[in-house]
Amino acid sequence: MTEDELYAEFAKAGIATETIEHPPVYTVDQSTAIHDALPAAHTKNLFLKHKHKQLWLIVLPSDRRADLKAFAELLGAGKFSFGKADEMEQMLGVSPGSVTPLAIANTTPGEVSLVFDAAFAGADRIAVHPLRNTATVALPFAALVTWLEARGHVVRTVALP
Repeated sequence: MTEDELYAEFAKAGIATETIEHPPVYTVDQSTAIHDALPAAHTKNLFLKHKHKQLWLIVLPSDRRADLKAFAELLGAGKFSFGKADEMEQMLGVSPGSVTPLAIANTTPGEVSLVFDAAFAGADRIAVHPLRNTATVALPFAALVTWLEARGHVVRTVALP
């Protein structure tokens, strides 16, 4: 799925979006100005795999520290490690720095387990990359979950440590 196709599907579903263009960002620290310019719950996206090779995309608030051991215990995943760039590109269709829950649309349901931190459930909007790290799009969190589920994906919302 391309970025244009994403926006077309959002428009067809009546999902309001706001997008800003910006220089490439690869880390949360580099995105501070974006947070100021686009009010929403900004994300930190972790592409992970566990020892049995199951792939995961865990989405945290941007200011949250990632505790892979605690996440794995809570989710019953054994031990997490970071997924490789080639796996990310093959499965999600994005490169490092551009990881986004929107990329789940490029997978077959069940190929990648998607988990959002429960903090997003209380947010009006979530801000994510639209498959590239030179833009950020904000959209209603509930609408994003509904859209992903309508495409056959299981979306878990969990209070992560």
